[in-house]
Amino acid sequence: MSEATGAGMADAQARRQLAGDLERHHCRVHQPDDPPLFTSTPCSSMMALHWRGAELASLLDRIGASLKLEAGGNRRTLRLANPGLPYGTTPTFWASIQVILPGEIATAHRHAATALRFIMQGTGAHTTVDGERYAMNEGDFVLTPARTWHDHEHRGDKPMIWLDVLDISLVRSLHATFFEGYPAGLQDLADEPHRSWQQFGSGLMRRARSPWHNPVNPLLVYPAAQAMAALEAAAALPPDPHGDTEMEYQNPLTGGPALPTIGTQLQRIRPGGRCAARRHTGSLLNYVVSGRGSTVVGDHEFHWEAGDFIAIPPWTWYAHANPHAEPATLFQVNDLPVLRALGLYREELAPIPSN
Repeated sequence: MSEATGAGMADAQARRQLAGDLERHHCRVHQPDDPPLFTSTPCSSMMALHWRGAELASLLDRIGASLKLEAGGNRRTLRLANPGLPYGTTPTFWASIQVILPGEIATAHRHAATALRFIMQGTGAHTTVDGERYAMNEGDFVLTPARTWHDHEHRGDKPMIWLDVLDISLVRSLHATFFEGYPAGLQDLADEPHRSWQQFGSGLMRRARSPWHNPVNPLLVYPAAQAMAALEAAAALPPDPHGDTEMEYQNPLTGGPALPTIGTQLQRIRPGGRCAARRHTGSLLNYVVSGRGSTVVGDHEFHWEAGDFIAIPPWTWYAHANPHAEPATLFQVNDLPVLRALGLYREELAPIPSN
């Protein structure tokens, strides 16, 4: 029997009378005033939001000047908090913007949550993940798979700013949180500190019969130059009517998403491009890498430019447009790999407008 609603319950009084006795045995039955267990379509409390880059830059200056980067796991981050949720940016992940100043070290630790970095601004920092050390430059995409040791060191002369995304909301909801500090501030480097890149970085070939280090994804860094070149090549093809040009960062072994719980992609919307609306289960966060445009999300219309962020709730109609003369590029983070793995992904596409 469905308990989707308590409206019109013929036995409502009997259910109320049972409640006290059942509670003593740590049991209960559905009550007339309970929220529905099932709804005809997904009903998320997550809000559609627009964070403006200019406002974020001012806040980042303030936290950079007043907050310390301390050992033990505390980072200097500006969290993109969604007021519709008790925790996080979307129901499954938390996005924040990290600031690291010249000469600083974000000390080594590891945790059950999967993390990623997309470098927004600056140069001169390096990250080390399980002994492999890579430079972090604007537009680079860097992975920190679950349970990998990681630290960051900045040797440049200007602040570094990057987007951090962790699936901590998902991990917390599953009560699977672990955290461990490293014995020293910086971890030791491996004998081959660029091994994953040397094996898989070409994107075309890999060493035959060569073992890989991390079972989640053997590749830890996706440089901006290669990613943007791939996006540019694909943008020369006819556009997808609902997304124009979308390229997903992939695992070089499986061809699937780069991370098992967080999807990532670059999207190009060409000048004059207007996408048809779509909606799907799963949540999105878009960072505007370059260009200008607008996005309609449900009843909201957000006009965005480089440096802005747009959050899109599950099962909400949305559509991008670029009425300007220059292309727009978005970096997207989503939780679609989780929905697909659990058999919960569903999508609806609006009809394509006729010319």
